[in-house]
Amino acid sequence: MNYLQKYQQKLGLDPDGIMGPKTAKAMIDDLKVSKKLLFGHAIGQVEHESGEFINFRENLNYSAQGLANTWSKYSASGKRGGAPNALAKKLHRNPEAIANDVYGDRKDLGNRGVTSGDGWKFRGAFGLQLTGRANINRFFESICVPIDTDPDSLKDDPKIYFQAAFFWFDDNKVSDKCIDTSVSCITEITKRVNGGTNGLEDRIIKTKKMFKALGLA
Repeated sequence: MNYLQKYQQKLGLDPDGIMGPKTAKAMIDDLKVSKKLLFGHAIGQVEHESGEFINFRENLNYSAQGLANTWSKYSASGKRGGAPNALAKKLHRNPEAIANDVYGDRKDLGNRGVTSGDGWKFRGAFGLQLTGRANINRFFESICVPIDTDPDSLKDDPKIYFQAAFFWFDDNKVSDKCIDTSVSCITEITKRVNGGTNGLEDRIIKTKKMFKALGLA
């Protein structure tokens, strides 16, 4: 089962994996989401980010070339897409080491250094891939879960999986940007979630599908 099916089952619904009006209403009520527009935008983004409600943690199983294609620090030329440098080759297909190298020193994420293990423990988690000690701990505080809890210990709770997305939207003041069903609005939300427009076409398709289920389109 994916996380949508698990949540449907938890809510006493047929776990068919289809986001119809009945499922949408039950989730909105259980998650206490204030607006249908917010629900549609957030779940559309979650569906894309999570590989259609399947992934719980960020996949960092990069090859050396994949690292060079994604981050300039791993490229011999200093630009993304170049040949992998020595560090990229050293980290090849080592997800834990990659996470600690990419995220460990990110003070903006509240992580405490490469050797702390924070990069791996607090790599992307839940439906919208919350990342970093600070972000994840703020979410935990909002749902009364002890800070520094290992996100993996919560992987069987589909409500928390989706709650994380709405926390992030509120915490980053993105909820207020969910003003209509237009492509321009979906694009703006995508930029806030992704930091760019990667996967925009798929995000538009998935978000518009959500609007239809909500009777907004």
